[in-house]
Amino acid sequence: MRTIAVINQKGGVGKTTVTLNLSHALALAGYRVLAIDADPQGHLSMAFGLEDPAGLDRVLHGGARLADAFSEAGNGLQIVAAGEQLQEVENLNAGGAERGWRLKRALDDLPEPFDFVLIDCPPSAGLLGMNAIIAADELLIPVAGDFLALNGLSRLMRILQGIEQRLGRARTKWIVLSRFVEQRRHAREVRERIREHFAAALLPTTIRETVVLAESPSFGQTIFEYQPRHRAARDFQQLAADLVAAGAQPTTRPPAAHA
Repeated sequence: MRTIAVINQKGGVGKTTVTLNLSHALALAGYRVLAIDADPQGHLSMAFGLEDPAGLDRVLHGGARLADAFSEAGNGLQIVAAGEQLQEVENLNAGGAERGWRLKRALDDLPEPFDFVLIDCPPSAGLLGMNAIIAADELLIPVAGDFLALNGLSRLMRILQGIEQRLGRARTKWIVLSRFVEQRRHAREVRERIREHFAAALLPTTIRETVVLAESPSFGQTIFEYQPRHRAARDFQQLAADLVAAGAQPTTRPPAAHA
């Protein structure tokens, strides 16, 4: 079971869009996929059109098993919604260090493993973010094609390196360029900087900016339901193939370089 936290502390980079459509692309490719909304904003839950407010909040508060919070999305895809009380997890005081391991233990207790688990992380390094990082074997970092996103990537890599040193285990890291506009010179320059500093982590496929990726969540649909013939659907199909192929290669981890 490959557990992948989709993470970036900078907002507006397409983190939820990537989680939403990549999970569906993997499911359509025949894999059993679990998508977990670990962001109290609940945007992934809304994008999937989930109406049940219960979800990960009950699991992390200790009131439910993870399997009890599943919502069926078809094609071998299961969703765990955020839940209305998820933000309160950040305020948990009881339990000490064990609080950060609750999601991992919930995943370990699943009666049957999935091929892929994708966790949509909050834009912070709080308790919810730590649960996602501890539970994950891999980290997928969406980065938009602008200078601030590039600067945020360097900062995030340093933060992750510190966390991993404390945990005593590194995670495989992947970078995906999202919301990318090839016609913009600055975006191409950012891509070259990322290739220079994080070449081993950069996945080949770029997710191009398009309005349909912003529209589809308002209908509670992925791109494959909203406009399956659009080039954005092809982008995510290829990204899914990249991720599958990357998992079959020897593990590589990018250096904690400064971009």
